[in-house]
Amino acid sequence: MHIGIVRETKRHEYRVGCTPAAVKAYLSHGHTVLVESGAGQGAGFSDSEYIDAGARVEADRRRVFGESEMIVKVKEPQPDEYDLLGKGQILFTYLHLAIDRGLAKELLNRKVTGVAYETIETDDGCLPLLRPMSEIAGRLAVQEGAKYLERPVGGRGVLLGGVPGVERGRIGILGGGVVGKNAAKMALGIGAQVTVLDISADRLIYLDDIFQGRATTLHSSTEHIEKVIAESDLLIGAVLIPGAKAPKLVKHEDLRRMKPGAVIVDVAIDQGGCFETSRPTTHDEPTFVVDEIIHYCVANMPGAVSRTSTIALTTATLNSGLLIADKGLEEACAISRPLSRGVNTYDGKITYRAVAEAFDMEYVPLNSILVPSRK
Repeated sequence: MHIGIVRETKRHEYRVGCTPAAVKAYLSHGHTVLVESGAGQGAGFSDSEYIDAGARVEADRRRVFGESEMIVKVKEPQPDEYDLLGKGQILFTYLHLAIDRGLAKELLNRKVTGVAYETIETDDGCLPLLRPMSEIAGRLAVQEGAKYLERPVGGRGVLLGGVPGVERGRIGILGGGVVGKNAAKMALGIGAQVTVLDISADRLIYLDDIFQGRATTLHSSTEHIEKVIAESDLLIGAVLIPGAKAPKLVKHEDLRRMKPGAVIVDVAIDQGGCFETSRPTTHDEPTFVVDEIIHYCVANMPGAVSRTSTIALTTATLNSGLLIADKGLEEACAISRPLSRGVNTYDGKITYRAVAEAFDMEYVPLNSILVPSRK
């Protein structure tokens, strides 16, 4: 299969879909890899490293798209890339289609096969291709939140770890999944007071066990959310419903319960955000203020630590990418049920239920339209 690696054009997105090591893996399986010149620069990988790995480096991105059967990316295509996508082409990347009707329509109209990292799901509910970025985003949420709590940038002037004789800062985390667990780990590491809310009793038991009671765990009820909102210096949104819009757990009027200068970090913003007042921001202008509350809503947080993120991401995505390249999408989906769940669009149809429901469009099960491979 012809694999294409392109430079990300989303603002301040420095990650790349394949490292030179991943390129070598594709080549060792008999595939060809075409890399757009400069694609890896933001993550510290030079064109010469890709050439040494065996890839062909091409300056014309239109040619990379045009010659590739599968495009391996990091983020969803931007509007200036829509015309580069071709019928039957496989797009292997994070898509987050439930919040982007325009992109969904483009993929359907162009009959692009959209395979979304974030909806590849194992039978036990794990999201192996989303996990590494969730781990990074959870840790970054505390790091960024601590920065914007500083007074020179408008925050409350609170040091989350405190000092002897002074109360430590308080962090509330809405959601105890991968993001929430990693945020709690980071927060406890710097000495903050941490409360994690989740709707799953089993998850709360697990978190209480691994943190040995150092973090407070609460069932995510309206009463408990209101309590944590009022107490927190930093509030982190870490909820996730795979492939679907995030629920709005905190309404605009709830901000009045918060301390002036407190910080919200909405990690769920790439799925629409779990705070009613959230809107996507970029690393250019990462924050905005609503009712004296600082909101940090960068939709590609891991892009800030691009080298770490790229290596973690490509380690997670490589096996699935190789399966598609080796077997073709149709046979790969027959072999791997988790991979088949990653297919959001196929032959002009929406094949992921949560995306169809988000737009009130028809959902067509993948197995009902999957065309047998002609390989």
